[in-house]
Amino acid sequence: MPSTQPPARARLDAVSEALLAMSRQLQVRDVLQTITASARELLRAEYAALGVPDDHGGFAQFVVDGVSDTQWKEIGPLPRQHGILAAMLQDETPQRLADVRQDPRFGGWPKAHPTLRDFLGVPIRDGEQILGALYLANKQCDPDERRSGECAFTAQDEALLQTLAKHAAIALTNARLYERSRELTIADERARLAGELHDAVSQKLFSLRLTAQAAAALVDRDPARAKDELRQVVQLAAEATDELRAAVVELRPTALDEDGLAATLADQVHVLDRAHSARVTFTTRGVRALPATQEEALLRVAQEALHNALRHSGAAHVDVALLRRGTGAVLTVRDDGRGFDPTAVRSAGRHLGLVSVRDRAAGVGGSLTVTSAPGAGTTIEMEVPGG
Repeated sequence: MPSTQPPARARLDAVSEALLAMSRQLQVRDVLQTITASARELLRAEYAALGVPDDHGGFAQFVVDGVSDTQWKEIGPLPRQHGILAAMLQDETPQRLADVRQDPRFGGWPKAHPTLRDFLGVPIRDGEQILGALYLANKQCDPDERRSGECAFTAQDEALLQTLAKHAAIALTNARLYERSRELTIADERARLAGELHDAVSQKLFSLRLTAQAAAALVDRDPARAKDELRQVVQLAAEATDELRAAVVELRPTALDEDGLAATLADQVHVLDRAHSARVTFTTRGVRALPATQEEALLRVAQEALHNALRHSGAAHVDVALLRRGTGAVLTVRDDGRGFDPTAVRSAGRHLGLVSVRDRAAGVGGSLTVTSAPGAGTTIEMEVPGG
């Protein structure tokens, strides 16, 4: 059944969807890919590409849409000189060509490269800086348009692509700022973990050394007490090993991209269960893949909650659950430890990482609930809406 929606309204809706799709992405690579795919679909091009400049007149990043992975591998690496494509990284003038092969800057392409005809390219600018360039090729037309010779990118297409490029600049800038903030957050976390590792293990080793010295002094005159001291040495060595193992789990790069959140959490819980005297368990059910930012936030909150439970609560059992809730997920970390009064903790300025985890939850559109009382254990629950 033909659509009853006017063409102008349909195109406006398509533009709106493209802009929303760009704004949802936070990773630079995802933003680049979304911009490219949106431009290709919106302007009915067979091929689309987006190039980000390096400092040497070429491309630091180059993404394509409309070319299969197999084709892309057959094309091979991009040459250092890119003709009209690279020229647009220096020249902010849009380029609309009936046949790109006739342009004097055209330098050919590899054998496996698809044939390009009509071409439209616009820069992506942030003020005076060119962040990249967006390219389209081979306008897809109706049979009647093709027969009449009117199959080409139009001035209206050019104006629309320029509008898209302006919003792309905002999305790309935001993504870069987000990735930079993530780098700083990771650096802060590693510094915190390094400090904790130094303090905890140093204390254990200092105690171990003193206890070993005491045992050595007692061997001749009081063998029974020496045995007690040596048993304490064994216990301290085991605790120092636990601290090291727990720190390694937190410092080790996560496998979110390869394995997903559930598998990554399962692996970390398994290691913690072996490294600590407390029983640590994990259950999951029905959770689908979530946006990368939400999965990372859930993982970091789980790590912080496990850290508090295993290091400070004296819990005998810690349970981690990751369950589906609507289109999103809910993470629960529950321990049977000594608990605390959240109000008293806040007033004393001892946050136990609660400010950090609340910020993480809010940063991905989620919510965080902390339930605890002295002698009643602690439950931390984080819910995210999904994507």
